[in-house]
Parts: sequence; C-alpha cells; structure tokens
Amino acid sequence: MNALWTASEAAIATGGKASGDWHVEGISIDTRTLERGDLFVALKGENRDGHAFVGSALEKGAGAALISDPQAELDSNAPLLFVADTLRGLEALGRAARARCPARIVAVTGSAGKTTTKEMLRLALSSQGKVVASAASYNNHWGVPLSLARMARDASFGVFEIGMNHAGEIRVLVGQVRPHVAVVTTIAPAHVEYFGTLETVSDAKAEIFEGVEPGGTVILPLDNPQFGRLTQRAGECGIENILSFGTSMGADAHLLDAKVVGVKQFVTAEIHGAKMEFALGAPGAHIASNALAVLLAAQALGADIGTTASALADFTPLKGRGARVILGDIELIDESYNANPASMSAALSLLKEASPGSGGRRIAVLGDMLELGAEGPALHRAVKSDIAAGAVDLAFLCGPQMRALWDILPSDRRGAYAENSMQLNGPLLSQLRSGDIVLVKGSFGSRMSVTVEALKTRAAAETV
Repeated sequence: MNALWTASEAAIATGGKASGDWHVEGISIDTRTLERGDLFVALKGENRDGHAFVGSALEKGAGAALISDPQAELDSNAPLLFVADTLRGLEALGRAARARCPARIVAVTGSAGKTTTKEMLRLALSSQGKVVASAASYNNHWGVPLSLARMARDASFGVFEIGMNHAGEIRVLVGQVRPHVAVVTTIAPAHVEYFGTLETVSDAKAEIFEGVEPGGTVILPLDNPQFGRLTQRAGECGIENILSFGTSMGADAHLLDAKVVGVKQFVTAEIHGAKMEFALGAPGAHIASNALAVLLAAQALGADIGTTASALADFTPLKGRGARVILGDIELIDESYNANPASMSAALSLLKEASPGSGGRRIAVLGDMLELGAEGPALHRAVKSDIAAGAVDLAFLCGPQMRALWDILPSDRRGAYAENSMQLNGPLLSQLRSGDIVLVKGSFGSRMSVTVEALKTRAAAETV
C-alpha cells in the first residue's frame, strides 16, 4: 500500500468518523504549504482556527480534512474525518504511525544544537535506508505528533527532535515517539526564566529517558557539568546502555582534533577506542562534537559507522543556524534563528575561526538572548569574554538585555547600539566595508532575521 493513510485506517486510529472513501499521501496543518493529496488538519491555535481554512484546503487539492467542528458550507460528499479534538486526533495518528512502522527511532533534545544534530542524523542515515525526520524545528506539542503521523510505513529510520519550555513537556512527547536511542546535545542556560537553575533544566531534559524503549541507548555530553546528573537519571529510568561524547578523556566518542579549512572541517576522533578521521561539511567545534553523537546514535540504531561518517562531508549549515552566504563584497554567518549563552559562545567561536577578506573585519551583530530570567544581564555581560578573546573586531548590539554588554564593551569594539534590530540596520550598513564577515545572532524574539534581510537587500542593490 502506497498511501500514507486511508479513510478507514485514519478512522480506526483516531476513533473518528470518516466521510467518503479517501486516501492521503501526506499531512499538512497550513494551507500555504499544503500539497495536493495531503490530509489537512484543522488545528485550533490561540490566534487562529484551522477550521476557517478547510474549504480552501480542499479547493487546493487536499485529499481530506481532519475536523472537529461541523462545516455547513462544505459539500455533503467532501472527504472528511470527524474527531472530538483535532490535536488529539493528530496525536492518535502519530501513535498509530509509530506502532505500525518497524523503523529504528532516535530522539534528540538539548539546550542547543538539536536541529543541527537532527539534520546531520537525517543526512547520515539516508545513506543507509529510508528516513523520516522532523521538518524544520517541529519539536513541540503539535510538531512532534505531526512528524510522527507523516512517518511512512516502510521507513528504516525515524529522527525526531523534542523541545520544551516547561517541565513535563518532554515526558508527554517522548511517550509518543518511544525512541530506541535518545541524544542530549548539551545542558545550558536556556529557558532558565521558567526553571531557575541548570539542575532543573537538566531534569526537564532528562524526561526524554522515560520514553526510551527497553534495551535502548542514551548518548550524553561528557564535557557538560550536568553529565553526572543526566547519567543518574538515565539509570533511574532503567537504562543500562549509556554512551558519552566530547573532548574529555574517557568519552566513548572522543574528539581529538578538528581542523577548519574554509567552510569545512576535518575531524579526528576515537570511537570506542578506534581512531577515525572524517570530513564534516560545516565548521565549528560544537558541530564537530555533535557529529560524534551522531556517529554513536547511528551505530546504536544498527547503521554502519563508516558510511555514516562519510555522509557527513555533505552536511551544510542550516538557514539561521550557521548558514554562510556570500553577499556581494561581504560574507554572512546567519545564526539568526535563536540564541542562548551556549550557542552564543559557539557562534562567536565560529566567527573567530572565520577568515575575513582583504581589509575586512569580524563583525558581530547580536540581539537579546531571551528567557534567561534574573540572570539575564549577567549572562549578557559574560559575552564580553568571547569578544575580548579576539572573536570580534566590531560589535553591533540591540535589545534591552544587550545593553548590559554594550555598557562594558571597550570603545574600540563598539559599532552601534539600538533598541531593536530594525533601528540597528542603518548604523550597521553604513559601517560595512569590503571583506567583512558578519555574524548575526539572537533569540527568535529579537527578530535578527530583519538584519539578515537588510544585508541581503544591500547586496542585491549593489548588483543592480
């Protein structure tokens, strides 16, 4: 059977009532990206109800629609699936897809690097079988069940990202995913506004262990101060297969060296005591470290570790997560998607390793790191150490939190400060010169993508 879902299968999975004898090839929650043959799920959000778009979804070619509210304007023969609650219906489809598919499953969480690690796993495992993976950063209460419900029945591997803002969220989501392997990339000050301490952040991330299948494996960052706490929690969950990665001696995947050459790096590591060398298609020590977690995870899933390592040469950084773009006479490092202290330090290290063109400088354009609570000002001031270490020639900062950093920056490192990214664009663009390499980084709510677009507009104007 080639269909992702038939009407009867979906009705049985959800306990709903199907109208018509339909089948669908995919699942969508957004008419803007819906493809012909998709099942449109009419989710109810805080600001929008998907039921308002059911008609347009069917007009665009949706194979059916999952709804909970009557749609009087629809034809009586419209292909529908009626359920009491559409989110619960989507979750039921996800659980059913997980149950019917024999794929080996890995789940990834952590304070930073989740999406990049997930994408490295997707790429590496695709060289050895059919892979279904979370799209974009679909890692929340609707993204995880949506990704599961899209899982093809003949997939060999499943790669799922699991995120959280509050305690208890991962517990619910990992119970749906039921991974054979769980990876924790790092524990860092992210969302501490809601958790208070790194220990409570660690405990919330450790909820992922509760859903690991019997006999499964967890992969943890040995360099992280929370490693012992994570290990203890994994043991309490009955997990015996605990592997580690990092630069510390004793790691099951031990990073020995990573040499950056242009936009690639060449990694030397010991995996279970055996030396291995491989190319990685993205620079950055943090990416090299997470690549070791990828190798351990792939091996635990039954994939060949050598083939996995070879595939990583083709990995490229994602938009907003380290993607590098030549924009006329400057180079952009786009880290605009999100930020916390760990990922900020990693990004500035990446900038330090980069080589500006003739006469160019290393420029950091930084927006607020959000959800840091009372520690926010101190954590922003701490970024000064990365700047002082030589990573940044000139800093452009925006947002009320970044004011704390601006006030202590040496005058020769100051580019400009503004209340928001839009106001910062003018001073930034006026001071750029040929050969500059520009890092843009900040939390999603800081809207640093506005600056990325301004840099692209500048380049486009210069080519006219």
